[in-house]
Amino acid sequence: MPSLTVENYVKTICQITSGQEGRPATTGQIAAALGVSPGTVTSMLKTLDAARLATHRPYEGVALTRAGRVLALRMIRRHRLIELFLMRTLGMSWDAVHDEAEHMEHAMSDLLIDRIDEFLGRPDVDPHGDPIPRGDAQVFVSDGPTRSLAECAPGDRFRLARVVDQSPAFLRYLTASGLPLGATGSVERNPEGAGVMRVAIGDRRLALAIDAAGKLLVADA
Repeated sequence: MPSLTVENYVKTICQITSGQEGRPATTGQIAAALGVSPGTVTSMLKTLDAARLATHRPYEGVALTRAGRVLALRMIRRHRLIELFLMRTLGMSWDAVHDEAEHMEHAMSDLLIDRIDEFLGRPDVDPHGDPIPRGDAQVFVSDGPTRSLAECAPGDRFRLARVVDQSPAFLRYLTASGLPLGATGSVERNPEGAGVMRVAIGDRRLALAIDAAGKLLVADA
């Protein structure tokens, strides 16, 4: 059975490469994502290569093999379903579920995860709008919004479909701003000046930093 560390590494590599059109993940990217030293990453990449879970080429990067990708998608599926379960059934806020899911994803069986999936109605996305891989763990569903709120023009109507920055502080900021996942609104001004845009959410007017808006992916409303 893969160790907790191996599971975390393949999941991280999959998330990095999926966000850059399949290009190999670098040692520095992995180290930053996991909060470890580059030397520690290099050592683990040799282990993954030996286990045929990844292909590591020094100075080029690392890519998952088919077996590594299947394992990574299983872990991503577990994590995102657990997050949604904690939010829907226990009422936890979307800024609090990530750390809990990180601990629980390694202990749950595929059978229990499938039951959770069924109980939740086989959802397509997690609390932050990230797609949930299907049970066969063969395909990572990447279809979805690619336009950020910062790219919207005045008059555009939008629905918040995915949050790229999932740090607790940023999620709490969105909650306080009246921007939960699924919130709909319209762009009034972009930019308004000083790196700020103005949007309307219902009868509320919100000045939103362009940098923050760039971390919000939206669909047409």
